[in-house]
Amino acid sequence: MTEGTGVLQGRVAIVTGGSRGLGFAMAGGLARAGASVVVAARSADAVERAAAGLRASGADAIGVVCDVREESSVASLVTATVERHGRLDILVNNAGINIRKAPDVLSMDEWREVIDTNLTSALLGARAAYPHMKAAGGGKIINLGSMFSRFGASYAAAYAASKAGIVGLTKSLAVAWAPDDIQVNAILPGWIDTDLTRGSREQVPGLAERVVARTPAGRWGRPDDVAGIAVFLASDASDFITGAAIPVDGGYSALG
Repeated sequence: MTEGTGVLQGRVAIVTGGSRGLGFAMAGGLARAGASVVVAARSADAVERAAAGLRASGADAIGVVCDVREESSVASLVTATVERHGRLDILVNNAGINIRKAPDVLSMDEWREVIDTNLTSALLGARAAYPHMKAAGGGKIINLGSMFSRFGASYAAAYAASKAGIVGLTKSLAVAWAPDDIQVNAILPGWIDTDLTRGSREQVPGLAERVVARTPAGRWGRPDDVAGIAVFLASDASDFITGAAIPVDGGYSALG
């Protein structure tokens, strides 16, 4: 592993949806900064591959199977983490999906699947983590929103609604738990090159070119572009930042 800064040495972090894409990149960033990392996802093979990859780089990492839509599964994830490490300092609510359909043809089952996976899961994770963080005297919760927290899309009504909801949930949790010294913030990634956005490029003609043309940085983001802000929000450096929603989008949202 590339030697980290050590700013998270001794801390314990859970990253949901951590087996690939942004989740895996953030898990790697937290590990390089010294944290012990628990990678959570629905696939046993995927979480073990991800954890093994982190361990191969020198990280203290394990994989735990979790369905973030199920309250009991999320509770078991947090319990397993605390039983192994004796504490939980950082929760990254990253798990998410998108179903690309026009709102008039999106079924209610599809709507609920996106909302439950992207938004309700963040509440379940935060509620499960809260008593442990409160008892320890503080903690960090990082929720993954999106540039679609601020924009709409004809093919992503459920996704945009879920990510807008993440910002509102983040602010509400931040206000509620500030007296417990728990900071709750959101990261709003822009167009990042992941498996999820590759589907968008395949289904939306010309999207890749339009994104580059609009983005002041002149490129798509890389998963590691999100790792640094995750480490910052997980560290003591962000102790007076709570309820914030921070874009990581190469300037895309700065154009309005």
